[in-house]
Amino acid sequence: MNSNQTLAMDSNITYPSRELFEKLIDGKETSLFILRNNKNTVQAAVTNYGGRLVCLWVPDKNGKIIDILEGFDNIVQYTEGADNYFGAIIGRYGNRIANARFILDGKEYKLNANNYPNNLHGGNRGLSRRVWNATQTAYNTLELTYFSPDGEESFPGNLNIKVIYTLTDANELNIQYEATTDKKTVINLTNHAYFNLNGQGSGSILNHQLWINADYYTPIDSYLIPKGEKHESVLNTPFDFRNMTKISEGIKEETNNEQLISGKGYDHNFVLNNKGHVASVIGDLYGIQMDIYSTEPGLQFYSGNFLNGSNRVKNDKRDNYRTSFCLETQHFPDSPNRSSFPSVILRPEEIYKTNTIYKFSVKDDLNNAAITYSSLYYGKNTQSILLLLFCFFAATVFAREDKDILLFIVSQDFS
Repeated sequence: MNSNQTLAMDSNITYPSRELFEKLIDGKETSLFILRNNKNTVQAAVTNYGGRLVCLWVPDKNGKIIDILEGFDNIVQYTEGADNYFGAIIGRYGNRIANARFILDGKEYKLNANNYPNNLHGGNRGLSRRVWNATQTAYNTLELTYFSPDGEESFPGNLNIKVIYTLTDANELNIQYEATTDKKTVINLTNHAYFNLNGQGSGSILNHQLWINADYYTPIDSYLIPKGEKHESVLNTPFDFRNMTKISEGIKEETNNEQLISGKGYDHNFVLNNKGHVASVIGDLYGIQMDIYSTEPGLQFYSGNFLNGSNRVKNDKRDNYRTSFCLETQHFPDSPNRSSFPSVILRPEEIYKTNTIYKFSVKDDLNNAAITYSSLYYGKNTQSILLLLFCFFAATVFAREDKDILLFIVSQDFS
């Protein structure tokens, strides 16, 4: 299947023009691919330039289909001007490497300092600015591959990369990453989607509610590089999102909190307690909820601090200050230079694999309860377990009044 194959289009959706995404770059054709699940409840537009998610349409509480991704409606804007990485596959190394250098097996590798004095998201022309080979294997699946030769952006090893986007009937966007190398190297792939669950171009994201399954975060300096190798507790800080919290609640501390000053808001790595359900966000206007599941150890929360309205984006809107956010599942920043951080080394005999899922639903009381119970479980302490048992007992007692609540709690997987 290719990008020109006819799909059952939704008359309520305004799709980007495929013609505006066709261009020859580095001898390769760019195009636009439309994905949808079998229920037609979630759809996506993807370009093979940078493997970028251009649009992601999901239903709101009224059943209206809304695009929740920031981005452009043509390839020219993606290829020219400053790169905000809208919706892109990021690599070879997502996030920053301090002083644009690292040592591997005694050899120093000097990288492009594209975010002076550091290397950011793989360099001047990382994976976000490459044309990927694309095969649409089904209406809901797009397979992207790219060969990054030894020395590209000064990283070692010939790297073969595969990324698969899949839309499931459970209203999920499933992103699977895989890579192999012929020489020892470092790798940290992620996606840089900018979300607004009230709809693209709808205004501030500060009233979104956020939950992150992390007891610790990574403090940064003014260059957004980790301060040492020690993580700090989120307790009694603006970084405590272990209960659903409005983003604005923490942001209001940015004038007197050293870390929020350093990041100009949130631009920090959260040390995830577990793999699995790692974060949830709920939009404040239309009830759209996004749950994030991942195999990665870290989550970079970015609150759109550097957006300034300089770009005209889709629907003739502007990318104004804090009108979208990013939640990037990944390994920690500057890991190649931090021996205590989870390893990012890939060897020739190994296969790099990681998986992230964005699941969409509509907010109601039961969805909030799911966050509470998940948070209790991941706490892994006696008090939490006792409280969970109490909640179960209470639901049993009141089952005569509300059997749905009891059935919901029984159905949860706390294993």
